Amino acid sequence: MDLIPPLYKEPSIYLASQSPRRRELLLQIGVSHSVINAQVVEVPCSHESPGEYVQRLACEKAQAGLAVLMAQNLAIKPVLGADTIVVSEGNILEKPRDAEHAAAMLRQLAGSTHQVMTAVAVASEQDVVVKLSMTDVVFRPLSEAEITAYWHTGEPQDKAGGYAIQGLGAVFVQQIRGSYTGVVGLPIEQTVELLTHCGISWWQQ
Repeated sequence: MDLIPPLYKEPSIYLASQSPRRRELLLQIGVSHSVINAQVVEVPCSHESPGEYVQRLACEKAQAGLAVLMAQNLAIKPVLGADTIVVSEGNILEKPRDAEHAAAMLRQLAGSTHQVMTAVAVASEQDVVVKLSMTDVVFRPLSEAEITAYWHTGEPQDKAGGYAIQGLGAVFVQQIRGSYTGVVGLPIEQTVELLTHCGISWWQQ
């Protein structure tokens, strides 16, 4: 088990994600939390749509985190899990395997519209609730030189779709229709709905 201490005295939830971006967004809205390491296998089933896949992963991560708390006899609090995928022409674009894979994905995204889906789930002793955020992202045309240079910045290597809208990859984006924070990795609107469901407040002091 890998727990990162909260920045508050007592966490109100656990975050089943190692993503610093998700932690920053929770801190942005004032939600006290601690991070728990919950691993799940991220492979789509043959019958799943992209939306079904990303929601299943978010639920599995939240449930895995809850199982860790129970196994360690820790105080049981809601566990938030999230997963983000990029979908282009019906195909799921995961994290790039190498420079060639990243370049192929960026060529596919260049000059077109793709979807970013982020599912967020909260697991408690009572139930598991999941919400899905879908955002259209429009990329401008990209040159081969830009694609190569972007890979060498190191930013694309652990990002779904091979880019980060909150980082250097922002220069590729012409327009978004939907949730910006959903593209970053944790849609605030859906997260607040789930926090409300669990009776957890934000803007915590």
